[in-house]
Amino acid sequence: MFSGAQVSLYPMSDDFVGIILEAIKALDPYRPTFRIETDDISTLLVGPPDQLFPAMRDLFVSASRHGPHCVLAATVSRGCPGEPDDPICTPIADVNFDKPLPERIAAALGAVEAAPRMGQSVAAQFSLYPLGSGHHMDEIYGCIEFLKHSGVFDKSKNFCTKLRGDAGPVFATLSEAFLRFGAPQGHVALDLKVSANSPTAV
Repeated sequence: MFSGAQVSLYPMSDDFVGIILEAIKALDPYRPTFRIETDDISTLLVGPPDQLFPAMRDLFVSASRHGPHCVLAATVSRGCPGEPDDPICTPIADVNFDKPLPERIAAALGAVEAAPRMGQSVAAQFSLYPLGSGHHMDEIYGCIEFLKHSGVFDKSKNFCTKLRGDAGPVFATLSEAFLRFGAPQGHVALDLKVSANSPTAV
């Protein structure tokens, strides 16, 4: 399997360079199990799919704790047929893809309930794309059912779903959506924007 994310940070501050460089240090604990490459556009994270969202959470919380409005934009993917298998992308553990949707939804809700609180409020909007043939709409509707009971659901929007709450449960909800819905060996993509400290939050 190949799983990874292209992540960009946008701190709305004159000190954006310092904030970004400091935030990237939050990825240091993940370096033993990730391939991390940063250029002038984004940071590539390649590694275990269940660790992608904790890594992005820590990166974003580190950047947003400085106070200015901060945005994270990411494209996340697992199982892309155009990428070679990578041994550091270990299989997804304990997501029970063979279980019916109601059981997977219950397990996802339990994972969100157990998520650590980070003390940083965030808003997020994302779109999930379980690609390929099969019952992809069943997976999407199952994911929507999960989101509506996650405790961080804000509202449905055109082409995406909006979440709001503490960064811990919000990123856990995103992770569960990414891991538990869509074929286990199929291609699943997720498009994500996260915002913190917005002066115009509604």
